[in-house]
Amino acid sequence: MKYQPLEASIFTQNRKRFVSKMQKNSIAIIVSNDEFPYNGDALHTYKQNSDLLWLSGIEQEGSMVVLFPDNPDPKYREVLVLVRPQELKEIWDGKRLRSNEATAISGIKTIVWVDVLDGVLQQWIHLADSIYLDSNENDRKNNLVRTNEYRFIDEMQSRYPLHQYCRAAKLLKELRGVKTKEEIVVVQKAVDITETAFRRLLKFIQPGVFEYEIEAEIYHSFLSQRATGPAYHSILASGDNARTLHYTSNNNICKDGELILMDFGAEYGGYNADMTRTVPVNGKFTKRQKEVYNACLHLHDYAKSILKPGISIVKYTDKVGEEATKQFIKIGLLSKSDVKNEDADNMAYRKYLYHGISHHLGIDVHDLGTRTAPLEAGMLLTVEPGIYIKEESMGVRIENNIWITKTGNQDLFKNVPIKAEEIEALMKRTKK
Repeated sequence: MKYQPLEASIFTQNRKRFVSKMQKNSIAIIVSNDEFPYNGDALHTYKQNSDLLWLSGIEQEGSMVVLFPDNPDPKYREVLVLVRPQELKEIWDGKRLRSNEATAISGIKTIVWVDVLDGVLQQWIHLADSIYLDSNENDRKNNLVRTNEYRFIDEMQSRYPLHQYCRAAKLLKELRGVKTKEEIVVVQKAVDITETAFRRLLKFIQPGVFEYEIEAEIYHSFLSQRATGPAYHSILASGDNARTLHYTSNNNICKDGELILMDFGAEYGGYNADMTRTVPVNGKFTKRQKEVYNACLHLHDYAKSILKPGISIVKYTDKVGEEATKQFIKIGLLSKSDVKNEDADNMAYRKYLYHGISHHLGIDVHDLGTRTAPLEAGMLLTVEPGIYIKEESMGVRIENNIWITKTGNQDLFKNVPIKAEEIEALMKRTKK
């Protein structure tokens, strides 16, 4: 790992939260992700199953977490399963975790090597009435590859057909949606790394720079601060590219008079930041650009003000849409006639704001959490309204990360320049 070791108490607390939701005399088995082929004999960079990472902090392939709180033998009430270190594999692929190292990361004292797991696992299964198995229940899932989780489900149900099976993902979705203070500390570190990168960019951006050069500056800044790397493929969208929501080509030149929309964030300790800023390439907003930018900033501030426990994302999005309608009339994008004649299933404002306003954030950039039930204190969400104007080849989006608490929202990006005047001032000071 590049990052400094996290406190094992983060994962110990996460496991306690999960175990508290399990049925009596049940066992939970959470397996790691596959190593995925790239091309030829190459593999993609390994990425751990987010649920296993949330429970243990372990990023190594071939791992498992076994939780059996009613096991008669206290030693085996929580177990971390690892691949046994092998000299030949370590020569090729690098060092693997030893027992003491894995315990230091996860807080789990009992380590079992995977090559001897079958014998003890069978005994535990025979003692249990129910078995919790994991699956990918992210609402945004769009992948039909039969991953390790699903193959393990098939294997377990074949070997132990008379047990009751339960969805670990249902519990994890509820639990992972609410962040602990300790988790937010790690997210804040990712945010701070992202802030440093953004301030670096304000000194770098100028007409003639290519989008990919900005991406390189981001990557350099992230790695130099011990981040794992980008939380997702950075979006560096100048001019009309900004109207493409997931623009990732990053291969155009930034031109004088254009805006550039930058959506990027660092990953640190398995947790992610997610920020968007839109800045003028030459360091100075035009009158029209500033008008649109300030309308977007107004929506951003309004959305933050109503993002509170008790509101659903659906209701929240509707209210932001109502405010967007007012702003779009104010800046000349919509007329009162447009609004009067709008289709209830395709509101007029959607012509210029065609995505959601917020999503859950955490170990996954689009993290687990409710979309229909009321939001709860402890949830961490993005706030990212945008305005996209085809006729003007312009796109503006502003995004911060908001932790909802009982005593009010905490904006994790509160120290990052956001007002047009702040951005202009910082870019002006660095111009040659």
